[in-house]
Amino acid sequence: MAVRVGVLGATGAVGQRLIQLLDPHPDFEIAALTASEDSAGKSYRQAAKWRVEGPIPEDVAETTVSATDPDEVPDDIDLIFSSLPSSVGSEVEPAFCEAGYVMSSNSSNARMADDVPLVIPEVNADHLDLLEVQRDERGWDGAMVKNPNCSTITFVPTLAALAEYGLEKVHVATLQAVSGAGYDGVSSMEIIDNAIPYIGSEEDKLETESRKLLGEFDGAELSHNSVEVAASCNRIPTIDGHLENVWVETAEELSAEGAADAMASYPSLELRSSPDQLIHVFDEPDRPQPRLDRSLGDGMAVAAGGLRESSFGLQYNCLAHNTIRGAAGASVLNGELLLENGYL
Repeated sequence: MAVRVGVLGATGAVGQRLIQLLDPHPDFEIAALTASEDSAGKSYRQAAKWRVEGPIPEDVAETTVSATDPDEVPDDIDLIFSSLPSSVGSEVEPAFCEAGYVMSSNSSNARMADDVPLVIPEVNADHLDLLEVQRDERGWDGAMVKNPNCSTITFVPTLAALAEYGLEKVHVATLQAVSGAGYDGVSSMEIIDNAIPYIGSEEDKLETESRKLLGEFDGAELSHNSVEVAASCNRIPTIDGHLENVWVETAEELSAEGAADAMASYPSLELRSSPDQLIHVFDEPDRPQPRLDRSLGDGMAVAAGGLRESSFGLQYNCLAHNTIRGAAGASVLNGELLLENGYL
């Protein structure tokens, strides 16, 4: 029997991608959609300006959108997916958890809270047990797990593959697609024939979330990894796919060949949305590229290439589809992890 799920912020860019991924999912059944007060009471077809490739799923199109309020969502929803703006999520998400709903959220609020697990299942699935601490401390019947920022998701799996060599310092420069800012986020006059060397609060997310993801959970509290991370974030005129240039210094000697082997052999999971091979390593020096490689593993794989040894240690490039692996797909994967671990 499929798990009944709801989507908060269903009309937005990530919400639409969530619906595209959830509608054919054999384990989940979309049973509730929420949006702003302006959309409440309308059919999803009327409320959403559909921007995702392919048509609106017919069985979702005529669903009535409700307000984003726990009182407006059926009690028999087993799992909530949230793609709310953080300003809204910070108020609304705790209310849903207090009301008993289990939530997999893409919103940035509370990602760094001590009792909120920030999870990439292939990297730190054991952090999910932090939910027991969360429930004890907050008195919730529900629970909240977060997936990280779309750029953090891109490079952290490659770092996890190299962790055995002792991560000491990481520098990362991102080349981020415009879809990461939402449909109305960057105007065409601003981005065409241009690159913008600043994305508000993005650098801090990469520098802090990565250390939390790579940290250790002892059953009671989470300690962050000691690796030093410095980030520079840039917006470029690609539609989807965040490309990142990474420099890594390790305690133990690390060759480009050894790094390539570690990444290519890094294990995936048997969750439905996890790709057969998590990190695809290219030998070609000019790969990965957003247009060519963002859809590897149905958009859920990470691509790496350009590995070489430099005076700063190891240097390489990595890429992931920012609205699938980096957002909606990451939330669905965390939902699958919640289901597998008995939280639903």
